[in-house]
Amino acid sequence: MKSNIVQERFTALDIFRGMTIVFMIIVNTPGNEATTFWPLLHAHWNGFTPTDLVFPSFLFAVGNALSFVSKKWATLPQRDVLWKIGKRTVLIFLAGYLMYWFPFFKLDGQLHLIAYPISQTRIMGVLQRIALCYGIVALLIYFFGQKKTVLLGVVSLFAYWMILLFFGTPGAEFTFTGNAGMHLDMWAFGANHLYHGEGFPFDPEGILSTLPALFNVIGGFVVGNYLQQKGKSYEALTKILLAGVALLFLAYCWNDFFPVNKKLWSSSYSVLTVGLDCIILSGIVYLTDIVGIKKGTNFFIITGKNPLFIYLLSEIGANVMWKIHIGAEPLYSWLFGNVFSFAGAYAGSLLFAVWWMLVCWFAGYLLDRKKIYIRL
Repeated sequence: MKSNIVQERFTALDIFRGMTIVFMIIVNTPGNEATTFWPLLHAHWNGFTPTDLVFPSFLFAVGNALSFVSKKWATLPQRDVLWKIGKRTVLIFLAGYLMYWFPFFKLDGQLHLIAYPISQTRIMGVLQRIALCYGIVALLIYFFGQKKTVLLGVVSLFAYWMILLFFGTPGAEFTFTGNAGMHLDMWAFGANHLYHGEGFPFDPEGILSTLPALFNVIGGFVVGNYLQQKGKSYEALTKILLAGVALLFLAYCWNDFFPVNKKLWSSSYSVLTVGLDCIILSGIVYLTDIVGIKKGTNFFIITGKNPLFIYLLSEIGANVMWKIHIGAEPLYSWLFGNVFSFAGAYAGSLLFAVWWMLVCWFAGYLLDRKKIYIRL
Protein backbone atom coordinates (compact mmCIF):
# COMPACT_ATOMS: atom_id res chain seq x y z
CA MET A 1 0.00 0.00 0.00
CA LYS A 2 2.85 2.36 0.80
CA SER A 3 4.40 2.02 -2.66
CA ASN A 4 1.05 2.82 -4.29
CA ILE A 5 0.74 6.04 -2.32
CA VAL A 6 4.23 7.14 -3.34
CA GLN A 7 3.42 6.47 -7.01
CA GLU A 8 0.20 8.47 -6.82
CA ARG A 9 2.00 11.33 -5.12
CA PHE A 10 4.49 11.42 -7.96
CA THR A 11 1.58 11.65 -10.40
CA ALA A 12 0.24 14.75 -8.62
CA LEU A 13 3.77 16.16 -8.58
CA ASP A 14 4.17 15.48 -12.32
CA ILE A 15 0.94 17.37 -12.98
CA PHE A 16 2.12 20.32 -10.87
CA ARG A 17 5.54 20.35 -12.55
CA GLY A 18 3.96 19.95 -15.98
CA MET A 19 1.61 22.89 -15.44
CA THR A 20 4.58 24.98 -14.34
CA ILE A 21 6.66 24.10 -17.43
CA VAL A 22 3.75 24.66 -19.83
CA PHE A 23 3.10 28.11 -18.40
CA MET A 24 6.83 28.86 -18.24
CA ILE A 25 7.27 28.24 -21.97
CA ILE A 26 4.20 30.35 -22.81
CA VAL A 27 5.42 33.36 -20.80
CA ASN A 28 9.04 33.02 -21.96
CA THR A 29 8.34 32.85 -25.71
CA PRO A 30 5.65 35.35 -26.76
CA GLY A 31 5.51 36.13 -30.45
CA ASN A 32 6.02 39.80 -29.65
CA GLU A 33 6.75 40.95 -26.12
CA ALA A 34 5.48 44.46 -26.84
CA THR A 35 1.99 43.07 -27.55
CA THR A 36 1.68 40.52 -24.75
CA PHE A 37 -1.35 40.31 -22.46
CA TRP A 38 -0.39 41.71 -19.04
CA PRO A 39 -0.95 38.47 -17.04
CA LEU A 40 1.83 36.92 -19.17
CA LEU A 41 4.33 39.62 -18.22
CA HIS A 42 6.37 39.95 -15.04
CA ALA A 43 5.67 42.89 -12.78
CA HIS A 44 8.09 45.67 -13.76
CA TRP A 45 9.32 45.98 -10.17
CA ASN A 46 7.11 45.87 -7.06
CA GLY A 47 3.86 43.98 -7.47
CA PHE A 48 2.75 40.56 -8.66
CA THR A 49 1.29 38.96 -11.81
CA PRO A 50 0.42 35.31 -12.56
CA THR A 51 3.70 35.05 -14.47
CA ASP A 52 5.62 35.83 -11.28
CA LEU A 53 4.42 32.52 -9.82
CA VAL A 54 6.05 30.32 -12.48
CA PHE A 55 9.69 30.18 -11.38
CA PRO A 56 9.09 29.84 -7.63
CA SER A 57 6.59 27.06 -8.41
CA PHE A 58 9.36 25.11 -10.13
CA LEU A 59 11.54 25.54 -7.03
CA PHE A 60 8.62 24.36 -4.91
CA ALA A 61 8.34 21.26 -7.14
CA VAL A 62 12.09 20.65 -6.72
CA GLY A 63 11.61 20.60 -2.95
CA ASN A 64 8.56 18.36 -3.29
CA ALA A 65 10.54 15.83 -5.34
CA LEU A 66 13.44 16.09 -2.88
CA SER A 67 11.15 14.84 -0.10
CA PHE A 68 10.81 11.55 -1.97
CA VAL A 69 14.45 11.19 -3.02
CA SER A 70 15.83 11.94 0.45
CA LYS A 71 14.14 8.80 1.82
CA LYS A 72 16.71 6.72 -0.05
CA TRP A 73 19.68 8.49 1.49
CA ALA A 74 19.46 6.59 4.79
CA THR A 75 20.52 3.37 3.04
CA LEU A 76 23.50 4.93 1.25
CA PRO A 77 27.03 5.78 2.46
CA GLN A 78 27.57 9.49 3.06
CA ARG A 79 30.09 9.65 0.23
CA ASP A 80 27.51 8.38 -2.27
CA VAL A 81 24.86 10.84 -1.08
CA LEU A 82 27.21 13.81 -1.34
CA TRP A 83 28.33 12.64 -4.77
CA LYS A 84 24.72 12.45 -6.01
CA ILE A 85 23.87 15.91 -4.63
CA GLY A 86 27.08 17.48 -5.91
CA LYS A 87 26.87 15.91 -9.36
CA ARG A 88 23.26 16.98 -9.90
CA THR A 89 24.00 20.51 -8.68
CA VAL A 90 26.96 20.91 -11.04
CA LEU A 91 25.16 19.39 -14.05
CA ILE A 92 22.10 21.63 -13.70
CA PHE A 93 24.26 24.73 -13.13
CA LEU A 94 26.45 23.88 -16.13
CA ALA A 95 23.40 23.23 -18.33
CA GLY A 96 22.06 26.68 -17.45
CA TYR A 97 25.38 28.38 -18.11
CA LEU A 98 25.88 26.68 -21.48
CA MET A 99 22.26 27.39 -22.43
CA TYR A 100 22.89 31.14 -22.17
CA TRP A 101 26.17 30.82 -24.06
CA PHE A 102 24.67 28.64 -26.82
CA PRO A 103 25.20 28.63 -29.80
CA PHE A 104 28.58 30.12 -28.86
CA PHE A 105 28.53 32.66 -31.69
CA LYS A 106 26.60 35.81 -32.54
CA LEU A 107 25.92 37.93 -35.59
CA ASP A 108 27.57 41.28 -36.17
CA GLY A 109 25.94 44.25 -37.89
CA GLN A 110 26.52 42.68 -41.32
CA LEU A 111 25.07 39.32 -40.17
CA HIS A 112 28.52 37.71 -40.12
CA LEU A 113 29.18 34.95 -37.61
CA ILE A 114 31.62 35.86 -34.87
CA ALA A 115 32.59 33.91 -31.76
CA TYR A 116 30.68 34.81 -28.61
CA PRO A 117 33.45 35.47 -26.06
CA ILE A 118 33.29 33.78 -22.67
CA SER A 119 34.05 37.18 -21.14
CA GLN A 120 30.49 38.28 -22.02
CA THR A 121 28.54 35.22 -20.90
CA ARG A 122 25.92 35.41 -18.16
CA ILE A 123 26.95 33.32 -15.16
CA MET A 124 23.78 33.17 -13.08
CA GLY A 125 20.29 32.37 -14.36
CA VAL A 126 17.18 30.22 -13.97
CA LEU A 127 18.77 26.77 -14.02
CA GLN A 128 21.73 28.05 -12.03
CA ARG A 129 19.35 29.18 -9.28
CA ILE A 130 17.56 25.83 -9.36
CA ALA A 131 20.93 24.08 -9.04
CA LEU A 132 22.13 26.19 -6.11
CA CYS A 133 18.83 26.00 -4.24
CA TYR A 134 18.59 22.24 -4.77
CA GLY A 135 22.19 21.65 -3.67
CA ILE A 136 22.02 23.85 -0.57
CA VAL A 137 18.64 22.57 0.64
CA ALA A 138 19.58 18.94 -0.06
CA LEU A 139 22.71 19.32 2.08
CA LEU A 140 20.75 21.07 4.85
CA ILE A 141 18.16 18.28 4.90
CA TYR A 142 20.82 15.57 4.89
CA PHE A 143 22.92 17.01 7.71
CA PHE A 144 20.34 18.84 9.85
CA GLY A 145 16.93 17.28 9.17
CA GLN A 146 13.65 19.00 8.40
CA LYS A 147 13.05 21.06 11.57
CA LYS A 148 16.44 22.76 11.57
CA THR A 149 16.26 23.29 7.81
CA VAL A 150 12.90 25.04 8.14
CA LEU A 151 14.36 27.24 10.86
CA LEU A 152 17.36 28.08 8.67
CA GLY A 153 14.96 28.86 5.82
CA VAL A 154 13.09 31.37 7.97
CA VAL A 155 16.41 32.86 9.12
CA SER A 156 17.45 33.25 5.46
CA LEU A 157 14.33 35.34 4.78
CA PHE A 158 15.10 37.78 7.59
CA ALA A 159 18.85 37.73 6.90
CA TYR A 160 18.23 38.75 3.29
CA TRP A 161 15.94 41.57 4.41
CA MET A 162 18.54 42.88 6.87
CA ILE A 163 21.41 42.61 4.37
CA LEU A 164 19.49 44.70 1.84
CA LEU A 165 18.64 47.29 4.49
CA PHE A 166 22.16 47.63 5.91
CA PHE A 167 24.27 47.23 2.77
CA GLY A 168 22.11 48.81 0.08
CA THR A 169 22.33 52.42 -1.05
CA PRO A 170 20.73 54.51 1.75
CA GLY A 171 17.21 55.46 0.77
CA ALA A 172 17.32 53.18 -2.30
CA GLU A 173 17.76 49.77 -0.67
CA PHE A 174 14.91 48.16 -2.63
CA THR A 175 15.54 49.75 -6.04
CA PHE A 176 17.04 48.37 -9.26
CA THR A 177 20.42 50.01 -8.88
CA GLY A 178 20.59 50.57 -5.12
CA ASN A 179 20.05 47.06 -3.76
CA ALA A 180 22.92 45.18 -2.15
CA GLY A 181 22.41 42.14 -4.36
CA MET A 182 23.21 44.14 -7.48
CA HIS A 183 26.33 45.58 -5.82
CA LEU A 184 27.51 42.07 -4.85
CA ASP A 185 26.97 40.68 -8.35
CA MET A 186 28.83 43.60 -9.93
CA TRP A 187 31.75 43.02 -7.56
CA ALA A 188 31.79 39.23 -7.99
CA PHE A 189 31.12 38.91 -11.73
CA GLY A 190 31.44 42.30 -13.39
CA ALA A 191 28.86 43.94 -15.65
CA ASN A 192 29.59 41.72 -18.69
CA HIS A 193 28.54 38.56 -16.83
CA LEU A 194 25.17 39.90 -15.67
CA TYR A 195 21.72 39.96 -17.27
CA HIS A 196 21.14 43.07 -19.41
CA GLY A 197 17.45 42.61 -20.22
CA GLU A 198 16.49 45.64 -18.12
CA GLY A 199 18.74 47.88 -20.19
CA PHE A 200 21.56 47.84 -17.65
CA PRO A 201 23.48 45.13 -15.74
CA PHE A 202 21.17 43.61 -13.13
CA ASP A 203 20.65 39.91 -12.52
CA PRO A 204 17.28 38.82 -11.05
CA GLU A 205 18.89 35.44 -10.29
CA GLY A 206 21.94 36.88 -8.57
CA ILE A 207 23.98 35.54 -5.66
CA LEU A 208 22.29 37.27 -2.74
CA SER A 209 18.68 36.67 -3.77
CA THR A 210 19.39 32.93 -3.69
CA LEU A 211 18.91 33.21 0.10
CA PRO A 212 15.13 33.80 0.11
CA ALA A 213 14.67 31.41 -2.83
CA LEU A 214 15.82 28.59 -0.55
CA PHE A 215 12.52 28.99 1.31
CA ASN A 216 10.59 27.99 -1.84
CA VAL A 217 12.44 24.67 -2.06
CA ILE A 218 12.13 24.10 1.68
CA GLY A 219 8.38 24.79 1.50
CA GLY A 220 8.00 22.20 -1.25
CA PHE A 221 9.99 19.68 0.77
CA VAL A 222 7.86 20.16 3.89
CA VAL A 223 4.59 19.78 1.96
CA GLY A 224 5.81 16.67 0.14
CA ASN A 225 7.03 15.11 3.36
CA TYR A 226 3.76 15.91 5.13
CA LEU A 227 1.69 14.30 2.38
CA GLN A 228 3.76 11.14 2.60
CA GLN A 229 3.31 10.95 6.36
CA LYS A 230 -0.40 11.85 6.59
CA GLY A 231 -1.71 10.48 3.31
CA LYS A 232 -4.19 12.05 0.93
CA SER A 233 -6.90 12.69 3.47
CA TYR A 234 -9.26 15.65 3.77
CA GLU A 235 -7.53 16.58 7.02
CA ALA A 236 -4.06 16.64 5.48
CA LEU A 237 -5.14 18.70 2.47
CA THR A 238 -7.11 21.09 4.67
CA LYS A 239 -4.04 21.76 6.80
CA ILE A 240 -1.91 22.42 3.72
CA LEU A 241 -4.60 24.73 2.39
CA LEU A 242 -4.79 26.61 5.69
CA ALA A 243 -1.00 26.86 5.82
CA GLY A 244 -1.11 28.41 2.34
CA VAL A 245 -3.71 30.95 3.42
CA ALA A 246 -1.67 31.81 6.53
CA LEU A 247 1.42 32.39 4.38
CA LEU A 248 -0.56 34.67 2.07
CA PHE A 249 -1.65 36.72 5.08
CA LEU A 250 1.95 36.97 6.35
CA ALA A 251 3.16 38.03 2.90
CA TYR A 252 0.42 40.67 2.71
CA CYS A 253 1.51 42.09 6.08
CA TRP A 254 5.22 41.96 5.19
CA ASN A 255 4.58 43.69 1.87
CA ASP A 256 4.20 47.04 3.68
CA PHE A 257 7.80 46.81 4.92
CA PHE A 258 9.47 44.68 2.25
CA PRO A 259 7.40 44.85 -0.97
CA VAL A 260 6.55 41.75 -2.99
CA ASN A 261 9.08 41.83 -5.82
CA LYS A 262 10.03 38.96 -8.13
CA LYS A 263 13.13 40.56 -9.65
CA LEU A 264 14.50 41.32 -6.19
CA TRP A 265 13.05 37.99 -4.95
CA SER A 266 11.97 39.74 -1.78
CA SER A 267 11.26 37.67 1.31
CA SER A 268 7.58 38.63 1.16
CA TYR A 269 7.52 37.38 -2.44
CA SER A 270 8.98 34.04 -1.37
CA VAL A 271 6.39 33.64 1.40
CA LEU A 272 3.57 34.66 -0.97
CA THR A 273 4.54 32.14 -3.66
CA VAL A 274 4.99 29.26 -1.22
CA GLY A 275 1.51 30.03 0.10
CA LEU A 276 0.01 30.02 -3.40
CA ASP A 277 1.79 26.78 -4.29
CA CYS A 278 0.46 25.10 -1.15
CA ILE A 279 -3.06 26.02 -2.24
CA ILE A 280 -2.53 24.92 -5.85
CA LEU A 281 -0.86 21.59 -5.02
CA SER A 282 -3.48 20.71 -2.42
CA GLY A 283 -6.12 21.46 -5.07
CA ILE A 284 -4.42 19.16 -7.58
CA VAL A 285 -4.16 16.31 -5.07
CA TYR A 286 -7.81 16.81 -4.09
CA LEU A 287 -9.10 16.77 -7.66
CA THR A 288 -6.96 13.89 -8.92
CA ASP A 289 -6.63 11.59 -5.89
CA ILE A 290 -9.82 12.23 -3.91
CA VAL A 291 -12.40 13.32 -6.50
CA GLY A 292 -10.73 11.08 -9.08
CA ILE A 293 -10.56 13.49 -12.02
CA LYS A 294 -7.96 12.10 -14.41
CA LYS A 295 -9.18 13.32 -17.79
CA GLY A 296 -6.79 15.79 -19.36
CA THR A 297 -4.10 15.37 -16.72
CA ASN A 298 -1.86 13.30 -19.00
CA PHE A 299 -1.08 16.44 -21.01
CA PHE A 300 0.68 17.91 -17.97
CA ILE A 301 2.10 14.59 -16.76
CA ILE A 302 4.07 14.27 -20.00
CA THR A 303 5.85 17.60 -19.47
CA GLY A 304 6.21 16.89 -15.75
CA LYS A 305 8.22 13.73 -16.43
CA ASN A 306 10.92 15.54 -18.43
CA PRO A 307 10.70 19.10 -17.08
CA LEU A 308 14.31 20.24 -17.32
CA PHE A 309 14.80 18.75 -20.79
CA ILE A 310 11.63 20.38 -22.15
CA TYR A 311 12.58 23.72 -20.59
CA LEU A 312 16.07 23.52 -22.13
CA LEU A 313 14.56 22.59 -25.50
CA SER A 314 12.20 25.56 -25.39
CA GLU A 315 14.97 28.04 -24.60
CA ILE A 316 17.56 26.63 -27.01
CA GLY A 317 15.01 26.26 -29.81
CA ALA A 318 13.86 29.85 -29.39
CA ASN A 319 17.49 30.98 -29.42
CA VAL A 320 18.07 29.10 -32.69
CA MET A 321 15.02 30.78 -34.26
CA TRP A 322 16.52 34.16 -33.38
CA LYS A 323 19.84 33.19 -35.03
CA ILE A 324 18.34 31.86 -38.29
CA HIS A 325 17.48 34.71 -40.67
CA ILE A 326 15.03 34.94 -43.53
CA GLY A 327 16.50 37.84 -45.41
CA ALA A 328 17.39 40.39 -42.75
CA GLU A 329 14.71 39.23 -40.32
CA PRO A 330 15.15 36.55 -37.62
CA LEU A 331 12.98 33.47 -38.15
CA TYR A 332 11.37 34.05 -34.73
CA SER A 333 9.96 37.47 -35.62
CA TRP A 334 9.30 36.40 -39.23
CA LEU A 335 7.02 33.59 -38.02
CA PHE A 336 5.11 35.99 -35.82
CA GLY A 337 4.75 38.65 -38.50
CA ASN A 338 3.88 36.32 -41.38
CA VAL A 339 2.02 33.46 -39.72
CA PHE A 340 0.58 34.32 -36.31
CA SER A 341 -0.09 38.06 -36.50
CA PHE A 342 -3.20 37.37 -38.63
CA ALA A 343 -5.02 36.86 -35.33
CA GLY A 344 -4.08 40.34 -34.18
CA ALA A 345 -1.08 41.72 -32.31
CA TYR A 346 -1.99 40.41 -28.86
CA ALA A 347 -3.82 37.20 -29.78
CA GLY A 348 -1.14 36.42 -32.37
CA SER A 349 1.60 36.80 -29.78
CA LEU A 350 -0.24 34.36 -27.50
CA LEU A 351 -0.86 31.89 -30.34
CA PHE A 352 2.85 31.89 -31.16
CA ALA A 353 3.69 31.09 -27.53
CA VAL A 354 1.09 28.32 -27.38
CA TRP A 355 2.35 26.89 -30.69
CA TRP A 356 5.92 26.76 -29.43
CA MET A 357 4.80 25.20 -26.15
CA LEU A 358 2.98 22.47 -28.11
CA VAL A 359 6.08 21.81 -30.23
CA CYS A 360 8.12 21.29 -27.06
CA TRP A 361 5.30 19.23 -25.52
CA PHE A 362 5.32 16.94 -28.55
CA ALA A 363 9.03 16.29 -28.04
CA GLY A 364 8.20 15.31 -24.47
CA TYR A 365 5.38 13.10 -25.75
CA LEU A 366 7.78 11.21 -28.04
CA LEU A 367 10.20 10.69 -25.16
CA ASP A 368 7.39 9.47 -22.90
CA ARG A 369 6.22 6.95 -25.50
CA LYS A 370 9.73 5.50 -25.58
CA LYS A 371 9.93 5.61 -21.77
CA ILE A 372 12.92 7.96 -21.94
CA TYR A 373 13.20 10.28 -18.92
CA ILE A 374 16.20 12.56 -18.92
CA ARG A 375 17.49 13.31 -15.43
CA LEU A 376 20.25 15.81 -14.77
